Amino acid sequence: MRSKMVRSVQSAVKRYAYAPSSTRSYSSDANPERKVAILGAAGGIGQPLAMLMKLNSLVSDLALYDIAGTPGVAADVSHINTRAKVVGYAEEKELGKALEGSDVVIIPAGVPRKPGMTRDDLFNINAGIVKTLASAIAKYCPNALVNMISNPVNSTVPIAAEVFKKAGTFDPKRLFGVTTLDVVRAKTFYAGKMGIPVEEVDVPVVGGHAGITILPLFSQATPAANLSEEDLKALTKRTQDGGTEVVEAKAGKGSATLSMAYAGAIFADACLKGLNGVPDVVECSYVESNVTELPFFASQVKLGKNGVEEIFGLGPLSDFEKQGLEALKSELKASIEKGINFANKN
Repeated sequence: MRSKMVRSVQSAVKRYAYAPSSTRSYSSDANPERKVAILGAAGGIGQPLAMLMKLNSLVSDLALYDIAGTPGVAADVSHINTRAKVVGYAEEKELGKALEGSDVVIIPAGVPRKPGMTRDDLFNINAGIVKTLASAIAKYCPNALVNMISNPVNSTVPIAAEVFKKAGTFDPKRLFGVTTLDVVRAKTFYAGKMGIPVEEVDVPVVGGHAGITILPLFSQATPAANLSEEDLKALTKRTQDGGTEVVEAKAGKGSATLSMAYAGAIFADACLKGLNGVPDVVECSYVESNVTELPFFASQVKLGKNGVEEIFGLGPLSDFEKQGLEALKSELKASIEKGINFANKN
């Protein structure tokens, strides 16, 4: 029984790290050296994310940084028999070492949501953390692809952009808000409603990464389906409130740490593949954009050797989605401005 379970886990790992598609068909022997740094690696998202990145055959070096606790996390993860060499770094004095030479920096650092909290409630704490980390990135690895997970993403990405601008290192092609969890949820909920295998499903999600700013485009979902207006509204709201659903289910003992770690690993994997020249790598992400009149917006982007290669437009929207798009703009604009103002005043 135990041997069967072990084989099952090993099979799942191989599917994650070496899945047989056009973008997951490269063996570790053919991959260049790539360093990934996780800032906030001892936290609820950081630890499972560290494990998932250790499983990724594209990663040669994995730097785990946090204020405390990372030596233990690094020791634990380093025992996994995969390619990446793991080093843990603790305290601010080691932040530079963690970042030096990084190709991809993932930032899940900060405090998690608790029942009754909104992402804006996190702003006063997480905004300062992100600003400090962004300043270090500008100094030690200015050319890295930065994957922002720390909430509120609608504001923390603009904060990082302003920090990079002041440092003279800003490249909009290299800064990403990770909205992959919204896509993961939309796919899961859509597949469940339609009774189809989730592996066959794709649903683009645009806008931002909080509440009504999250706009899943179920009219563009594949495989296509004729959803009733009632089902469409319910699926949209559940996708928008997915984080709250988990926070309430955990009853004050955590937020969506595991699913966020999974989503963060998926997006980081896409960034690494783009850097390595794998063609046609497309994911949704919150980036500097001219898709709408807002300076930052999440939509599908093509990833390449320099980060963003192409930002795709929204495509045809249903009337319901058009209404959602207009409804989200004021809230998203306010969140962007809040981040920019914080970065410039502090």
